[in-house]
Amino acid sequence: MSEAPAAPPTVSAEPTGTSLLLTPPKPRSGWRLLPARVVAMCAVELQKLRHDRTELYTRAVQPALWLLIFGQTFTRIRAIPTGGIPYIDYLAPGIIAQSAMFIAIFYGIQIIWERDAGILNKLLVTPTPRSALITGKAFAAGVKSLIQAVVVIVIAAILGVSLTWNPLRLLGVALAVVLASAFFSCLSMSIAGIVLSRDRLMGIGQAITMPLFFGSNALYPVAIMPGWLQVVSRINPLSYQVDALRGLLLGTPAHLGLDFGVLAVAAALGITAASSLLGRLAR
Repeated sequence: MSEAPAAPPTVSAEPTGTSLLLTPPKPRSGWRLLPARVVAMCAVELQKLRHDRTELYTRAVQPALWLLIFGQTFTRIRAIPTGGIPYIDYLAPGIIAQSAMFIAIFYGIQIIWERDAGILNKLLVTPTPRSALITGKAFAAGVKSLIQAVVVIVIAAILGVSLTWNPLRLLGVALAVVLASAFFSCLSMSIAGIVLSRDRLMGIGQAITMPLFFGSNALYPVAIMPGWLQVVSRINPLSYQVDALRGLLLGTPAHLGLDFGVLAVAAALGITAASSLLGRLAR
């Protein structure tokens, strides 16, 4: 009597060690690829901060001096109309925006250094899209600026500035800082893709930081500016960041929908421009 035929072996859905050697796992694709690469690039950038925190300490000096000297002096003389709030309270959101911008606006120097060291060419030959590379760097700049913003908020609180501690409002503050920093870092990387030189970029960065700062509502209301400066302020993304920060931290009248809309569009345009110019650095 013949035996019944043996059942065919079951095929496991999980790949074995031998099958992985013959057929490597499929890489992430589609909508999962870009976020994963962005997070990876952002983590690489932040690792540099972990090994050297000197930049955070030194950059905390300037905003502290602005609040201690400029803020307290103009609070006493009451030369600038601020809608009934102390001038140092009015100034604090502007200094948060200023310190974040100063971190991000020189971010192009780092990418030129990576080009000179041969790191950028190695990154560009990987499957990582250029947009992911730029976005990762942009949001790493945002995280660095956010750390700086926390330092300024602590200094302002010590000086008696009346700030909100509402968690939802503080999340809005973090979002405004990250979006604005992403734009300014992409602006810097776009300029780097045009000038291709650290010395030229430093000169241009120094030339535009003060006009961006003084051409915004960080130090004084738009209403007291001359007409031409009001036009500059209305096209300056820093003004929308400061307006959002004041509304969230102080509760002053603000246009949060417009502010965040402008910052989001500016960040998106900055990422697009920097991504398109990235290839010039590698030539």
